[in-house]
Amino acid sequence: MHKLEQQQLVPMTLSKAWEFFSSPENLEVITPDHMGFHIIEGGNVKMYPGQIIRYKVSPMYGLKVNWVTEITQVLEENYFVDEQRFGPYTFWHHKHFFKEVEGGTEITDIIHYKLPMGLLGKLINTFMVKKQLDSIFTYRRKKIMNFLPEVHI
Repeated sequence: MHKLEQQQLVPMTLSKAWEFFSSPENLEVITPDHMGFHIIEGGNVKMYPGQIIRYKVSPMYGLKVNWVTEITQVLEENYFVDEQRFGPYTFWHHKHFFKEVEGGTEITDIIHYKLPMGLLGKLINTFMVKKQLDSIFTYRRKKIMNFLPEVHI
């Protein structure tokens, strides 16, 4: 099992941050284009527990894979959790926390994940997946900061 934890301070109110991040459609906006991320079904409504969202994504070398996640928990303006039901990981559990702080909203992402293929999966994580996940979050941090004027802080 692997763990990735990321934090970002966004200079917007908690309610605006929640409004933006609890809309699954905005995930496409903050995901790098090279990932080929596209929501197929279930992302056109505000998030709720039990919501199933189907995606297509190209995690490597242009290979398209189906990914299905379920929003398992939502506590308005506090946190939500998505879990993979079908996709490239053996296990994927992603917690998104929101906290009002001086200067805006602190967003914390905690992901626990496991890759298939045992030892080979661990090596793939070390040399590729962890770096890719880190680069996705780096991209998101930059994209969100550039996107803020359109969110109407």
